[in-house]
Amino acid sequence: MADIKKPRVDVVVVGLGWTGALTAMELTTAGLNVVALERGGDRDTKPDFSYPRIADELEYALRYRLFQDFSKETCTLRHSSSETALPYRAYGAFLPGDGVGGAGSHWNGMLYRSLPEELNLRSYVTEKFGASLIPEDMTIQDYGVTYDELEPFYDKFEAICGTSGSAGVINGKVTGKGNPFEGSRSRDYPLPPLKDNVAQQLFAKAAKEVGFHPYAAPAAHTSEVFTNPYGMQMGPCTYCGYCERFGCYNYSKASPNVCVMPALRLRNNFELRTHSHVTKVNLDNTKKKATGVTYIDAQGRTVEQPADLVVLCAYQFHNVRLLMLSGIGEQYDPATGKGTVGKNYAYQVGAGYTLFYDSNTQINPFMGTGAAGQAFDDLNTSQLDMGRIGAIGGSVVRLNLTGGRPIGQMNLPPGAPKWGSGWKQAIKDNYLTSVSFGISTSSMAYRDCYLDLDPTYKDAHGLPLLRMTFNLNDNDLKVAQDAVKQTKKVAEAMNARQYVGAAKPLGSKFDLRPYQSTHNTGGAIMGESPESSVVNKYLQSWDVPNVFVMGACAFPQNRAYNPTGPLAALTLWSLHHITTQYLKNPGALIQA
Repeated sequence: MADIKKPRVDVVVVGLGWTGALTAMELTTAGLNVVALERGGDRDTKPDFSYPRIADELEYALRYRLFQDFSKETCTLRHSSSETALPYRAYGAFLPGDGVGGAGSHWNGMLYRSLPEELNLRSYVTEKFGASLIPEDMTIQDYGVTYDELEPFYDKFEAICGTSGSAGVINGKVTGKGNPFEGSRSRDYPLPPLKDNVAQQLFAKAAKEVGFHPYAAPAAHTSEVFTNPYGMQMGPCTYCGYCERFGCYNYSKASPNVCVMPALRLRNNFELRTHSHVTKVNLDNTKKKATGVTYIDAQGRTVEQPADLVVLCAYQFHNVRLLMLSGIGEQYDPATGKGTVGKNYAYQVGAGYTLFYDSNTQINPFMGTGAAGQAFDDLNTSQLDMGRIGAIGGSVVRLNLTGGRPIGQMNLPPGAPKWGSGWKQAIKDNYLTSVSFGISTSSMAYRDCYLDLDPTYKDAHGLPLLRMTFNLNDNDLKVAQDAVKQTKKVAEAMNARQYVGAAKPLGSKFDLRPYQSTHNTGGAIMGESPESSVVNKYLQSWDVPNVFVMGACAFPQNRAYNPTGPLAALTLWSLHHITTQYLKNPGALIQA
């Protein structure tokens, strides 16, 4: 039994990152009483991200101040089900956030929509290239929602973020300014693109010369003074170079802390409880209705919070684990293919080129932002000839100079000394004159890549850790290798004195040690039937209709882009249907 039982509320929101903040904002606007439970501490721009405190690379980028405490909870990992999983103890491939704002505080701000083809990927591949291209053990599927359905909610989130960019297609017409391959938009971005630095100009010129279609990458950083639809004021970006792994001190990078929380905190029908670690969604005796949640508070007491509606808005891993701990849905079994909870975990593959110029070309890397840059989509899902390479997916190619911080952002050419006076001289010779452009490749879902509960390792509260079974597959590596091959001509056209590039060879194993991205997806996927998905097209649990599950855990497979755009648009889409349909007649929005 719980030590404390709180009075019933209309809604309990678990986690207060982007999806949690948007959920609380929209549902309080609808007049509901909302309690948000955040297992980390409270954070705000002032004082937590104030300058010069936040511009501390050692504290935030190397000592991981804003991230999950792995001594209390982590996950375990293995490459295949025949191996024994071990705990993820040292920060490496991905960095789950912690505290109010979550990963939305420390992200880079790259804000992409989905390509229309990504949302109905299985149908698209089958119709264009034939079903035989899809391997038997690849479990990709359609989302169950279309780009046109989501477009108004992409537009709304871009306005909330004060997004800077140039539209490529408006009302079906190619503008000649932005990405010509994107889905049609109803209007342009709220703000013009951020300024290009020297490196981005060199990249765009070279890409265009060799036949690609570069565009200003959309950025959730304000290029001008802006006030968003919630009345939050934002200042223009100063290109300080402290974005990823840092909160923004200038109110320029969009985050829940800047764009939503100041307005939300003023509402009488909203309550925030920090250091509140949710351990279970409580169900009635039918197991078909949630009655609230149980959490452990800062004093270590077990607290029951009754609620009519439960919305899971934690990070992808945590949402999936909470479903498993609560007994909502059937655990996926890779041996039989039955069950859905934990199915279709996916990640991404990265590659790229690093270029070294002589002293006549000054890159000045310290003038950077998390997302401003030049990119092209000629090798992405809608444009890639998947039949030619015999693999499914796509890649986005992008040069965005995120900064020139002295510890972690120094490029050295092959053969440079690794220590001593020679190393120092190499840094001096190359710091101002080197730059990289990256290739981000999609990750398809496979039968043997999944999440479940670890039978051995437990967290600080004695609950099983989440276990991740994942390895790189040759399909995704083929797509990445093709992108490296195709973009070599861009590296050559940039006319550096030297360039180096790399792609993982076929058969490579997933290496957990170096940072790659925090773009983990799947495990509570959306779809068109309860046999193939955990939630329906409105992110509503098939099994427990008063539970909604937000975030990238709903993606049936991963794309080349960053996940924030579609996870936020899907959240706003879901909230629209909660407020216009579900509240009028609580129950399943789609009959199974």
